[in-house]
Amino acid sequence: MMTRDEAAQACVTVLDEKFFKAFSEPARVAIFREVVLFGEADIAAISEHFPQDRSVISRHLQLLAEAEILTATKRGRQVFYSANGIRIGEKLEAILTTVRALQPICCPAD
Repeated sequence: MMTRDEAAQACVTVLDEKFFKAFSEPARVAIFREVVLFGEADIAAISEHFPQDRSVISRHLQLLAEAEILTATKRGRQVFYSANGIRIGEKLEAILTTVRALQPICCPAD
């Protein structure tokens, strides 16, 4: 069983700020949804569905890519975005595994 110090460090490690920040903005969640619906799309196709300027959409896409929620693939001058399902699943699984390991330490059953 982990010590409290190890448990605290595990939380810090797995609770990735970029990942949660990316999903904390409703506009980014909406953009993620559009990318999932498209399967793969460039900024021109994605931005058609939003009232914000392309520069704003571009910044949101960049943050989602930095958080490894989206992958960005450059083809010529265009960048195509797609959901990074494997990485999202790995991140969520790591969070779940860490939380389960913390339960006996931090939240013992009554």
